[in-house]
Amino acid sequence: MTSLLLVPLDDTVVFPTMDVTLPVRVGDEERVLLVPRHEGEFAKVGTIAEVTDHVRLPGGGRAVSLSGVTRGVAGAAHTDSLGRLMVEVEEHADVVPVDGVTRNLEREYRAIIEEILELRGADERIAQFLRAIAEPGPLADTIGYAPDVSFEDKLKALETLDVTERLQWVVELQRERLVDLQLRKKIREDVQSGADKQQREYVLRKQMESIQRELGEDGASVAEEYRKKIAEAGMPDSVKEQAEKELARLERMGEQSGEASMIRTYLDWLIAVPWSKTSDEKLDPKAAREVLDADHAGLEDVKDRITEYLAVKKLRTERGIKEDKRSGAILTLIGPPGTGKTSIGESIARATGREFVRMSLGGVRDEAEIRGHRRTYIGALPGRLVRALRDAGTMNPVIMLDEVDKVGADWRGDPSAALLEVLDPAQNHSFRDHYLDVELDLSQVMFIATANVAESIPGPLLDRMEVIRFDGYTVAEKTAIARGYLWPRQRERNGLLEEEVTVTDELLTQVVMEYTREAGVRNLERELGTILRKTATNIASGKVEAPVQIDEALVRDALGRQKVWQEAALRTAVPGVATGLAVTGVGGDVLFIEATGMKGKDGLVLTGQLGDVMKESARIALSYVRGHADELGVEADAFENREFHVHVPAGAIPKDGPSAGVTMVTSLASLLSGRPVKHTVGMTGEVTLQGRVLPIGGLKQKVLAAHAAGLTTVILPERNRGDLDDVPADVREAMSFHPVVSIDEVLDLALEPAPNTVAV
Repeated sequence: MTSLLLVPLDDTVVFPTMDVTLPVRVGDEERVLLVPRHEGEFAKVGTIAEVTDHVRLPGGGRAVSLSGVTRGVAGAAHTDSLGRLMVEVEEHADVVPVDGVTRNLEREYRAIIEEILELRGADERIAQFLRAIAEPGPLADTIGYAPDVSFEDKLKALETLDVTERLQWVVELQRERLVDLQLRKKIREDVQSGADKQQREYVLRKQMESIQRELGEDGASVAEEYRKKIAEAGMPDSVKEQAEKELARLERMGEQSGEASMIRTYLDWLIAVPWSKTSDEKLDPKAAREVLDADHAGLEDVKDRITEYLAVKKLRTERGIKEDKRSGAILTLIGPPGTGKTSIGESIARATGREFVRMSLGGVRDEAEIRGHRRTYIGALPGRLVRALRDAGTMNPVIMLDEVDKVGADWRGDPSAALLEVLDPAQNHSFRDHYLDVELDLSQVMFIATANVAESIPGPLLDRMEVIRFDGYTVAEKTAIARGYLWPRQRERNGLLEEEVTVTDELLTQVVMEYTREAGVRNLERELGTILRKTATNIASGKVEAPVQIDEALVRDALGRQKVWQEAALRTAVPGVATGLAVTGVGGDVLFIEATGMKGKDGLVLTGQLGDVMKESARIALSYVRGHADELGVEADAFENREFHVHVPAGAIPKDGPSAGVTMVTSLASLLSGRPVKHTVGMTGEVTLQGRVLPIGGLKQKVLAAHAAGLTTVILPERNRGDLDDVPADVREAMSFHPVVSIDEVLDLALEPAPNTVAV
């Protein structure tokens, strides 16, 4: 046993044959024991090292150079007179057994180490150093030089005193290191190989593209892509054949050809059409009716027609009856603006589970907008129908043809003629767009057209449509729509909560009657929006506190003075003024036709921007009154040297139509007989020279206008008696109707009793 100075090494292991320099003071000791220490705990085995030199460090400190000699097993420790920790050490020199196992381990260790050095690209001098070690013990101790071996593994090698066991342990460690290094090398090689492959493929691809450009063969990959898309598009056989034919042309001519881009655009459009895609249609008439009722008040005719359509289709589907391509629905909604024609289309789409696409035809003058341009033109495109199908993504959408009555015509063609094929159920299953030049089956599309007036729709086109009239709403219906739809929508748009603002039905009715006179509700919604904006401003600025009850004072403040009056009594108080009923582009309206006489040559003056038909009606009216002067109580000389002036106010608005005849006769008869027209009477009907009253159109709209204007009696042609069924029941109950055959009946009903004298 030898007593040596203990030098602790924190998390460091020094093996015999290793040299190390440590910043410690050892006095005049010639040998010390280097003991590894981890977390304050000393190892059982250390290395006995000789002090070879004392050195001065650059900072002025002292250090010693030590050289490991052999292992030493630490025993009892004590403190010497200088206070240094001394330990009893039992030296343990390596005993090399003479057997084949140790030699085999030695050879394996050398082979592993050389493989590791080769993988790491180490200096050749390290391999030479390794070969110079002859004994197995020092060979095993070279594990201490490995930088990636843990402290615990090195400590175990130091504490293994048996040489054979130590060699076996370090062989296992180095074998694991070798496997790890080989795996790392393989990963690096794979990554490098992948990167090199990608780089090589990139270069080759660029070279190939360059070669193809030179040869005009750049479209190979493009052609394959189009071939795949054509196969997946679900085209009919005839369309697929056309697509493949165009694709073959593209392949033959090459991408650099000037026509290649046109062919690619054509193929893109063919592929964009949803040939085989359809929406799953909801065939539940009851649920559809609930959706329509929730979205719109009134419009019973439209709702009934959609319900019937779904019911018929449901029965055909359930009973296995083959779908008839010629049974498509072409609904046309004709009526004034603001009556819900366009918005009903979205509700129909939602009720039937179809996609919705809107096509505005107002002002369209080019037939190619419908049929598409022929591909011979530069910049050619398909028509709006193909684009609508593309946007919908299905072959059975609801397509709204908005403002079909405003389609124009010029030297570029007549779009309404193109619509003849589109809207004909007997033809639209094979519609051919000029650009695609293939047949399109439009029989699954539900077309809904809208128009303000039927007169401007060409007759052949109107003949293909199933017309549903939108004749406007009564005051009660407008109030209900305002309460259930317009008021909540405008309240939300203006940032108000339901509990913050309330309004009574009576006040809504007052807004309807005093601020709007329209067939629809568009202007009514604007007025309600104005009231709510004013209310929102007052709440936001702190002028009032919520909740706010809308009253008449707030309405006057927001909307100003009353805009609409019931002026029939005032206007017809003097002879020569009669109240007529007419239909305009914005719905039914009341016309006050005025007549006066003056000295002058026999003649007739007409003002008020009257059309040819109304001018003829005025001349017929004057001729009838002159021809029946005795019957009307007019003096015979009342027409001599007299000139008559017939005027229809609102002269800035053009007026025409065949329904003002009886009103003009009544106006002239009133003037010449001195009998005023009853202020509660409105009339409509055309008149002949013999005094027959002819039927007219738009009776419902005219009656609604008369009701809104405060009239209680309506004179109408006898042949329009059946049209009274279309008038809402509440309006029929509030008014009296007098169907007439001749003008005599009109005058008896319309004129006040004759006075004692006749004004001439």
